[in-house]
Amino acid sequence: MVDFLIGLFLATLIATFFTTRLYGLLMWYSLNSLMLGLLALLIGKQSGDIALLITGVGTIVIKAATIPYILKKMSQKFHFIRQITPQIKVQFAIILIPAILVFTFYLAEPLTRAMEANSNYVAISISSLFLSLMLMIEHKNIAPKVIGFLSMENSLFLLGVTATNGMPMLVELGIFFDLLMAIVVINLLFGYEEETKI
Repeated sequence: MVDFLIGLFLATLIATFFTTRLYGLLMWYSLNSLMLGLLALLIGKQSGDIALLITGVGTIVIKAATIPYILKKMSQKFHFIRQITPQIKVQFAIILIPAILVFTFYLAEPLTRAMEANSNYVAISISSLFLSLMLMIEHKNIAPKVIGFLSMENSLFLLGVTATNGMPMLVELGIFFDLLMAIVVINLLFGYEEETKI
């Protein structure tokens, strides 16, 4: 079941590269966060880690529901163009995505020797990190860059959950606080982009 959820996590991230609508991008981010939350709940249940269970619920509520809703409202408030055009052409993205996946599997192999973790999970987490960075690079608009940043945070969270079977609760709460602060900064950036249009 863990493998299935991680596969869906990666699939939803890859789907963002082929999305040309802003609301579609928000939907894929929401599903990506939902898979992450369910994964945290499953690992927390298997290991009996109450802190990880609380984090899983928080991830679903904050990342899968609240943040996409706030971003959708802000995009309506600032009248963003809902049609988003990637800078990287589809045919190049189809080549780059598998290349990143293969590269990270080789990259993760020496790392997993030093830790008691599944090398596949670590490799997928690192590849998700690179894919999120690529998502930030391939768009000019702020909204997709924000989704890329949030997806990068999801990838780091996945790495922490799968490589260490849960992070300290204080670290997880710090991440949620950083996300809330990021929403404030994003709001200011949205306002700046709106002003530059005028």
